[in-house]
Amino acid sequence: MADAKPWLTIVGLGEDGPEGLSAASLAALQEAEVIMGAKRHLGLLPDVTAELVEWPVPFADGLAILNGFKGRQTVALASGDPFWHGAGSAITRALTPSEWRALPGSGMLSLAAARLGWPLETTPSFGLHAAPFARLRPHLASGQRILATMRDGEVVNLLAHWLTDQGFGATQIHVLQALGGPRERVFTIRADEGTNEAAHPVSVGLEIAGDGASIPLASGRPDVLFENDGQITKRPVRALTLSALAPKHGEHLCDIGGGSGSIAIEWLMSHPSLSATAFEINPDRAARIKENADSFGLTLNVVSGAAPKTLEGQNAPDAIFIGGGISEEMLAWIWANIPAGTRLVANGVTLEAEALIAKWHADKGGDLMRIELAQSNPLGRKRGWKSSYPIVQWSVTL
Repeated sequence: MADAKPWLTIVGLGEDGPEGLSAASLAALQEAEVIMGAKRHLGLLPDVTAELVEWPVPFADGLAILNGFKGRQTVALASGDPFWHGAGSAITRALTPSEWRALPGSGMLSLAAARLGWPLETTPSFGLHAAPFARLRPHLASGQRILATMRDGEVVNLLAHWLTDQGFGATQIHVLQALGGPRERVFTIRADEGTNEAAHPVSVGLEIAGDGASIPLASGRPDVLFENDGQITKRPVRALTLSALAPKHGEHLCDIGGGSGSIAIEWLMSHPSLSATAFEINPDRAARIKENADSFGLTLNVVSGAAPKTLEGQNAPDAIFIGGGISEEMLAWIWANIPAGTRLVANGVTLEAEALIAKWHADKGGDLMRIELAQSNPLGRKRGWKSSYPIVQWSVTL
């Protein structure tokens, strides 16, 4: 017995409307009882007999409407490839595999590569139609190529100004307008020139150039990247700490005593699948942590208040870093409430913290390391070594 046809078909529609659709997509549209999509997409349809339903704004409000058509042959329209920064994953998240099928069209990535001749496997891509420009910040380096969607034509000019402010005004912006349709237009500007010519729907190809500061790829980024009031895990210690925390795909970090947020931020920069929560008792520092994360385009949950009380009810972490305020109470709470297998890294700089860490290390095991660093400083007409406070680092798995 053949499987029943899914009630929902997601059709990727390009700017050329029905001309670019496959035979399967055209058949789905003709057989549909209901077709739901954005006003622009509905205007691109061929003659159909289905009931046409405009997708509301905000997008999330339309999901309940769409699910209300269950039991009727329904088509949901999306742009190009529905599963590249598109509506596909949001639509199917609450559905079973037997309820839906997808018929993608030519996505922006494929069309952009066809126009620019760029290899997709080495070109980072971003959906900036619903994300801040700062998401690009870690990728700004001369010679880097980037593809990105834009919300509308006006945003292309705002992006040009932002790139110029970052020191990359020499960037070539290839403006890719209405790719694949009769209104297609591709033109190039320099970021420091700007443009008012771009029109929706639009995406961009960026060839980054300029003398702006590029962010290193390895852990232990320069301290100057993080606004702080002196409470910051300094660059060499931060590199050692990230190595000890050893982030892995999909893991969540609890950063206790966040300070500037540099540890949690560098954790997030390790891979887009990672998440983190920073806990900071000082409200001014908590606000600064959020600002630092925003400057990199990162999503970092920041909780203001004293640990361990603020840890209650939070997502179970895969790793914990204690950078400040370590106490007997905190360690006892962690061992009583955090699941076994969680990795803990604690840095102590005071004699009291060192004694506490040594005591718990003797009881719980793990690795204990003393970090002593010195930097050359002027000493009269010559130079000498100026030592930083030594740091004791304890790494253990609960």
